[in-house]
Amino acid sequence: MYSILKPLKQLLIVLVAVLLCSSCARNFLSPISYNPWQVVPLPTEETLSDVAFTDDLSHGWLVGKNATLLETTDSGKSWQSRVLDLGDGQIYSFTSVSFAGQEGWITGQPSILLHTTDGGKSWLRVPLSEKLPGSPYTITALAANSAEMTTDVGAIYQTMDGGKTWQAMVQEAVGVLRNIARSLDGKYVAVSSRGSFYSTWEPGQIAWQPNNRTSSRRLQNMGFGQDGRMWLLARGGSVQFSQPGDSAQWGESVYPEFAASWGLLDLAYRTPEEIWIAGGSGNLLVSFDGGQTWQKDREVENVPSNLYRIIFITPEQGFILGQQGVLLKYQEAA
Repeated sequence: MYSILKPLKQLLIVLVAVLLCSSCARNFLSPISYNPWQVVPLPTEETLSDVAFTDDLSHGWLVGKNATLLETTDSGKSWQSRVLDLGDGQIYSFTSVSFAGQEGWITGQPSILLHTTDGGKSWLRVPLSEKLPGSPYTITALAANSAEMTTDVGAIYQTMDGGKTWQAMVQEAVGVLRNIARSLDGKYVAVSSRGSFYSTWEPGQIAWQPNNRTSSRRLQNMGFGQDGRMWLLARGGSVQFSQPGDSAQWGESVYPEFAASWGLLDLAYRTPEEIWIAGGSGNLLVSFDGGQTWQKDREVENVPSNLYRIIFITPEQGFILGQQGVLLKYQEAA
């Protein structure tokens, strides 16, 4: 009896191994044929948070922790440090930068807001009310003298006079946030600090609209696409898209790299069909068909950094921001 069971046991072990290997093969993403992302040397090792350009797309600004402020005049090929004397000895972490033409804004924590009207040659501090709910978190330059600011608890304010006065767009803040994103037409989505729910707001509403998360997995990040869909990233490497034009209806969760143990941190559209996802440990994925299939940029895996944000200024000009001063610049194939 033992002599019969032993070969069967060995056969079962082989079958299990084959099944596991085939499962791994299905989860192994094919590499992209060309790596368009190049590492840009920076004079800092601080974690980066945002990048923006003036109407001259060769002139831009990069911000980050510990008052990191870098300027480029060659479309992001090289960057130089700029130090602002804010007069109070406080070390600020800059969280957001935005330009409309030559007029720009920078937000930071502890509570600070900076404004320029000359492309950044000079920056002036904008006084903020002590009653401001939370600290400035994101800023969007809309037009001359016009900008929209959010705080880290979900308050939304708009100025039409260069920051002299601000109008509250919602009656109450939504609470401490993990992240917040704005669409081109002024809608917002915000993920709660623990990723347990998300809230949406659109112009004309007086309050945030709370929504339960779409699965048991906690939310990591959310935003708006170029194809009329919203997107979300959840713990465990899950990606989900809403139905076009209907943010209340969500498709099934997709796991571009199911076997990956690291998290997916940000998603950005280069075109309506080309979507990039960045994550921990230099993880960078791309879909060229609107999220149906995925490939991996294996050269970027060698970059020793978590990749936090992907920002496309135009389809031809994009950046990935990471920790310890890591910056990747998009460069199309020749």
